[in-house]
Amino acid sequence: MTICLLNFKLINLNFKELLMEQKDIEHFKKILTNQLKELLIHAGDTVSGMTTPKENLPDPADRATIETDRNFKLLIRDRDRQLGVKISKTLLRIENGTFGICDKCEEEIAFKRLEARPVTTQCIDCKTKEEATERTLGL
Repeated sequence: MTICLLNFKLINLNFKELLMEQKDIEHFKKILTNQLKELLIHAGDTVSGMTTPKENLPDPADRATIETDRNFKLLIRDRDRQLGVKISKTLLRIENGTFGICDKCEEEIAFKRLEARPVTTQCIDCKTKEEATERTLGL
C-alpha cells in the first residue's frame, strides 16, 4: 500500500510487519499456557507441604527457622498467584483480540517487549511514564 505524505513523498508500508501475525499470537498463547500450568503445579505442591504435620521441635531457633521458611514459601506462592491472574487476563486478551495493544495509548506493543514480558499491558513509553509518575508521587 502506498501513502502520500504532506511533503508529497511516497512511502511503502508493509502492514505485515506492523501487525502481529497469528503464529506469533499462538507462540505467546503456548508460552502463557505452559507458565500457568507450571504455576498451578507449584501451587499444589505448596498446599500439600503446608498440610504435613508440624514438627515438635524443642529449640525455638529451629521452630523459627521452619516458620520463616514457610512464610517465605507463602510469599513466593502469593507472587505466583498474582502472576497467574495476570497470565489468565493475558490469555483473555488473546482471545478477544486485544493482546499486544497498549491499554493507555492503544498503540501496538513492541514484539521484543512482549517476548520479555508477555503479560504486559503497556508499551514501553507508557510504562516508563507511569513509573516516573509513581516515583514522583512516592508510590
